[in-house]
Amino acid sequence: MTSDPTPPPPQASALPGHACQVFASDAIYVIHGVNGGDGLAGPHEVCQGDLYALEEAAVPLRMVLSRGPDGQRIASGSQIGTPGEGVRLVARYTLLASDASRVELLYLELDSGPGVALPLSPMGIGLDYTLIDIDASPEDVALADLLCVSFARGTMITLADGRQCAIEDLTPGERVLTRDHGAEPLRWVGKATLRAVGAFAPIVISAGTLGNIGDLIVSPHHRIFLYQRNRRPGLETAEILIQAKHLVDDEKVFQREGGYIDYFSLVFDHHEIIYAEGVPAESLMVNDATVRHLPAELASELRQRFPGLAQSQHFGTEASRQMLDNLGRQTLIPQPRRGDRDRR
Repeated sequence: MTSDPTPPPPQASALPGHACQVFASDAIYVIHGVNGGDGLAGPHEVCQGDLYALEEAAVPLRMVLSRGPDGQRIASGSQIGTPGEGVRLVARYTLLASDASRVELLYLELDSGPGVALPLSPMGIGLDYTLIDIDASPEDVALADLLCVSFARGTMITLADGRQCAIEDLTPGERVLTRDHGAEPLRWVGKATLRAVGAFAPIVISAGTLGNIGDLIVSPHHRIFLYQRNRRPGLETAEILIQAKHLVDDEKVFQREGGYIDYFSLVFDHHEIIYAEGVPAESLMVNDATVRHLPAELASELRQRFPGLAQSQHFGTEASRQMLDNLGRQTLIPQPRRGDRDRR
């Protein structure tokens, strides 16, 4: 899979209305370490190695932002800050949870002073989080691009007639093979170009790992579909959806940083399981919770095309990294057949 080594950086949207959920910084506090009892703070006040937890009573706050040439500002409808007030991205933190998963967290400051924390993936009550990395000079990107559920340029998608088509060549109206509804027309294709660092760096699932012919390259939060012939103890269903980042073993599945990457998202009438490099994986689910994380101009188009914003998640068990480790990844991830190994 090849790409232009020097694509242009992403352009910031000047349209208002992006909403995200944040926590007051003191809702995430040190339970053991140098800063014991203190809430999350700026990069010069935190200490690597401190153990954090999310308060049991912590309530996420809706923060609505607009972005223009002078940076990001609070927009109307926000539960925190004053409309027009500036918001600065101060630091990016990486935390290692007690269930072995990683959480990237943005520390933001408002002009009026208070700090807020924006986790890029869910934080759980009752888990400990060790601060393992501090980035005091993060790139100032549009928060709308942070939760990206997408395939990389060059990913081969299976069409209804069995042909393979590179994702960047797909157009609305083409019929794509889906697991549950057969041939389904593609309704929308979204594209974002991002720096491949941190939470934006793609996950590479090496050819053959899941039966894929070529490398499958997706965003970290993209969920892969695994099906077990028999439901295993500890699983509610035989169908499993697992985020690509939880498959990382740094051998056959790894995160690749560096340069820029073109991400593409596909939308259908329903939340579908499609075939990318022969591997079943999810399409973008369209509902208010997902659309509000898209760039404003893309969100506006989706709201017009899908006015109900009521797609339901595909049925299946949402598997965590801990669940995968407890059950044994070798029992969940298809192993190559003897003939396949002999041909390598």
